[in-house]
Amino acid sequence: MKIIRFLNGEGEVCRGVPESEDAKRAAIIKGDIFDTIVITKKVERVVSLLSPIEPPNIFALGFNYGSHAEETDVVYPERPIVFMKAVSSVVGPARPIILPKAGPDEVDYEAELVVVIGKTAKNVRPEEACDYILGYTCGNDVSARDWQFHKQKNQWARGKSFDTFCPLGPWLVTADEIQNPNDLKIRAILNGTVMQDSSTSNMLFDIPTIISDLSESMTLVPGTVIMTGTPDGVGFTREPPVFLGNGDTVTIEIERIGRLTNPVIVEG
Repeated sequence: MKIIRFLNGEGEVCRGVPESEDAKRAAIIKGDIFDTIVITKKVERVVSLLSPIEPPNIFALGFNYGSHAEETDVVYPERPIVFMKAVSSVVGPARPIILPKAGPDEVDYEAELVVVIGKTAKNVRPEEACDYILGYTCGNDVSARDWQFHKQKNQWARGKSFDTFCPLGPWLVTADEIQNPNDLKIRAILNGTVMQDSSTSNMLFDIPTIISDLSESMTLVPGTVIMTGTPDGVGFTREPPVFLGNGDTVTIEIERIGRLTNPVIVEG
């Protein structure tokens, strides 16, 4: 099942199940998506898609694809490398990625499979981990490389947490719809050109391992977003480097989930 979060014709925030792939109309969902979902017969017009989830926390993995570690000359990690993004960085489909007028100047794209936790998880064993997943969506871990590597001295959180630097969407696909999330094609497309083209089968740490590892150190509450890392092909490793600019369009495409597209604009 696909679950969207959207504005209806009255400007109200709703959750629903889209009637078709274009998500122009949706059957309203009643109840808590983390408990019991009831799909009603009431249908609303979708005026604007929002991010499918409002996460209480966003955890993200670095160097979880061997090819990305290699292109950045990083030794394969022995366990998941985790950082956090600010929840205020979240935006939905078609909303602009805003490049701050005062900088940063080296902003990059990162296609990522996103896991959404469905129930409280603490000290979860890998073989149990998938029982705690509500669903999956597409994510773009937009990253200011100049801040990430230089201005913040390799402290990643600020360079990855500017407003609008975490597009999510277009919807949440429930876990029962994806039998093997560790074998999905994933791509990033910039202005029609494929920049990243890989598969989640190339992740160094699979999803059960990631959830189990995170839950050993912190409680994963319902709605927690886990961004599972990006494959090779990011902009800053290219010759010459490719960074996002005013007027660009970025699409994250993941098999069995869909396409998340966002324009890029300069603030003001």
